[in-house]
Order: sequence, then structure tokens, then C-alpha cells
Amino acid sequence: MNEIARRRTFAIISHPDAGKTTLTEKLLLYGGAVHLAGTVTARKSQRATASDWMELEKKRGISISSTVLQFDYDGYRVNLLDTPGHRDFSEDTYRVLTAVDAVVMVIDAAKGIESQTRKLFEVCRQRRVPIFTFINKLDRPSKEPLELIDELEKVLNLRAFPMNWPLGTGFDFRGVYDRIRRHVHLFERVPGGAYRAPEAAHDPADPVIAQHLDPLSYSNFVEETAMLDHAGASSDRDAILRGETTPVFFGSASNNFGVQLLLDGFLAHSPGPVARVSSQGSISPDHPAFSGFIFKIQGNMDPRHRDRVAFLRVCSGQFVRDMAAFHSGSDKKIKLANSFKLFGRDREIVEEARAGDIVGLVGHSAFKIGDTLSETPGLIYDEIPRFPPESFSFIHNPNPANYKPFRKGLEQLLLEGIVQSFSVKDAPPLLAAVGPLQFEVVQFRLESEYGVSSRFEPAPWKLARWVDGTLPSNARIPFGSQLAADGAGGPAILFRDEWSLNYFTENHPSVSLRDQARPSPLLPQTN
Repeated sequence: MNEIARRRTFAIISHPDAGKTTLTEKLLLYGGAVHLAGTVTARKSQRATASDWMELEKKRGISISSTVLQFDYDGYRVNLLDTPGHRDFSEDTYRVLTAVDAVVMVIDAAKGIESQTRKLFEVCRQRRVPIFTFINKLDRPSKEPLELIDELEKVLNLRAFPMNWPLGTGFDFRGVYDRIRRHVHLFERVPGGAYRAPEAAHDPADPVIAQHLDPLSYSNFVEETAMLDHAGASSDRDAILRGETTPVFFGSASNNFGVQLLLDGFLAHSPGPVARVSSQGSISPDHPAFSGFIFKIQGNMDPRHRDRVAFLRVCSGQFVRDMAAFHSGSDKKIKLANSFKLFGRDREIVEEARAGDIVGLVGHSAFKIGDTLSETPGLIYDEIPRFPPESFSFIHNPNPANYKPFRKGLEQLLLEGIVQSFSVKDAPPLLAAVGPLQFEVVQFRLESEYGVSSRFEPAPWKLARWVDGTLPSNARIPFGSQLAADGAGGPAILFRDEWSLNYFTENHPSVSLRDQARPSPLLPQTN
């Protein structure tokens, strides 16, 4: 394989508590990136999870920030992006999905497809990102496998192809049948899930299979696999790459079972780096000129330094340390010094990177989310969309003596895109978020990283809509709603509820409203 073809860049998405971060850690274990898997529930004497590096993540036991983890496995260069599971941080996940070429969707076998899973799936569908499904927690009481496959196809309108099939479920779970290689892998529980699960491949006709299953489970296994084979569906890679088919894997991430089959199957069927849409047309990953875009900003990853890391997705050409590239945000050529390969909080200097790789750039204060870096002047990749906020709160500085560090900290967090900001006449700064937990992160990080306290005052609005063009002078804003300006100065209206929004649109049909901020890239304006 050439350097581009061997790259795999993907994210893991799920509803909270489906096992996303656990699966991330186990993929690192099987990929050789860690030698002893940690978990978010580990005791203090044990390892912490590599992907959960922020102090608040360790305290709360949840992922609240996306993380880049790179490792080499079986000839592939794997870039794994762990995403926040909590819906309040879905905007960070949304940005990550612009930087990946495929997605692994984790589903709890007992719960099936949940609301957050469905929402993130729709984002992937819109972006035509191939989806691989891992149905987790088969060793616990769960829905029937056929029911889960049917749910996948009906709820998501997606053809599902089981790459393997479970032998029993819950307390009767005994292993999985690899439908591609025609091997049975028997389940062996791994205490604490700290090391690779011992697996031995058996022929389906091996008498040992029947010995490990009760008669009913064995009968179901024989009937169900025969039915799947009779259905005639195949693991058509082209259909997978078009997003029409999702390969389905069963297993138990906490016990490391089925993880190897998932990793091998994903690498074999997933795409390498794909072409990207830009202001100069489609840019192929094998285009000789370097280009990429910033999809994430993270401050203070290393508490010993007040640094700022810009996460760059390389889209074409070759990134070389200390090279110069045009920056779309300033229209200037900038030396790309201080480049790092990232592994959670850890980093090491990177000398070169190819399409599909993620590079951390430190110390570039001019970089913003959505900026393009390229050897080709005027090249700009499509802007990164934002979720419309649903929670609003005024932020107060209770100690005027801390004005400067308070202001600096808040500006930094806004640049990271943790929350959005609005200006309301004669009012303190208004912050807006997808969910209220984001405000807790702002408050925690202001105190832990900048040494300043803050106080939040809930605001009454639930919806924000941006005004296209100019708002007529005679426009009547519903009672309780509010005119505002976003962080870039764009006009917006804050509504208390759907009724207020509908009332305004019905009475002002000539006013065009958007649920996202007006695009502000340096693309030439056309009439």
C-alpha cells in the first residue's frame, strides 16, 4: 500500500453509556498503542483512559472533549478520533465528523438505537460518511440479534450486513461466528478487560461448538446463520463506501471480545482519505500540493504551559515540519512550526504527515476553527457548520479585580467553540450552547486553568435564529424575544419558544431566518 491508501481516519459515535470510550480503549489495546487497557471506572491505582485526559472528564467519568489517537497496525496508519458521548457536546462531535472518512457507531444491545445515535447518524448520512456498526454488551441481557438488525434497517433506512453472528446472548453468550472466514470464536471473559481476550478459531461443524451451547441456543445459531446465508446479501464494499450498507459486528468491548474482528474488518472495508470540496473544486488526497483545515482548537492541554493546539486534518499533499502555507483567515503565508503527533494529551514532534493524518499545531493564535492551510493561494475548504443552541445563560465576573484573566479565559474558550456568544443591549455577555453541561465546562475551566470564578444566570430563551439581510425597521419582535448580535456581529433574534418563532415568521414572511450563523469565509461573493 502507498502512504495515502494505508491511512484510515475515523470517529466513534454513540449514545451515552453504549460503551464508546471503552471500545476506543480496547481498539488501542489491540492496535498495540497501549499494553494495558484502562477504563473510565478504573480505581485510582489503575490507569486512566487514554482518550479522557481533561481533569473534568476524569472527575465526571464521561468524555466531554474529542481526542485524537494515532497508531500503526498491520500496515495501516490509524487516526482514531474519540468523540463526546453526551448530547450536550454534540457540536464538538459534529466538527470531528467533518474531519473523518468513516465512522464506527456503537449500539447497546439491550437498548438498540437511541436518540443521540439517530441524530449523529443523520449527520453522517448528510456528509455521506460510511458507517460501521458495533453492537456492544452481548454478554448482558439484550434484544435478539435479528431484532437489532431489523431495527437498524427500519429506523435508519440502511441495509445491514452482519459480518459476524453471536452464539447466544446475555448469560448464554458463548462467542461469535465470523461469516466471512467461516470460523467460530468462543467467548472467554477477561477479568477487568485489561488484556487481549484469548481466542481460538473453530470450524462451525466442530463438536466443541455444540458442547459450549445449550440445545436451544445451538439450534437458533444453526437456523439463523442458515437464514442469513440464504438471504444472499453480501459485504459489497462499494455499497459500504456509498453509505448504503453498514457492516455489523457483535461483541463485548468490556471483555475485549469481538474487538479484533471489528478492527480487522473495519480496516479491510473502510475507505482511505477521500476527496474534499473546496472553493477550487474537488481536491483529491493525491493532489501534490499540501492542504488541510482546522477542525478543532483546544487550549491548555498541557497544564504546565498555557499553550493552544489547533487540530489540522491534512487533505492533500505532504505536510512537512516548518513548511510555509497560506492561511485563509489572514490571507498570509505562515510558517507551520511546532507540529506534533497527538495521542490524547501526549504529543511528539511530527516531521511529516500525509492526507488523512491529524497534526497538532501549537502556538498559532491566529488560527480559528474552519480555517484552511494550503500551499495553493485562495484555496478554502467548505465551512464547518454549527448546531443551533438550545440553552442560554448570562455569565458574570463576580470579582472585578480579575477582569483581565476572566476576559482572556473567556475569549480563549470561545475560540475553541465550546459555546457560542451573543451580545444583548445593556446586558452581560450571553453564552449559548447545545446543552447546559457546556456551561459547567466553561465554569470549571475558567477556574482550573485561569484561576477565576464565574457565575451563570439562566436566560429565558430557547431558540436562536439568524437574520439574512437587514431586519425591517417596522419588524415586531414577539414579547419575551430579543434582538441580539452573535460573536461575529451578525444579527440574530432569540426566541422563548417555538410559538414565538412561528408567530414572528407568520407575521414577517419577507424576513429570512437561518438556524445557523451566516457563512463568513473568505470565499468571493457572487451576485
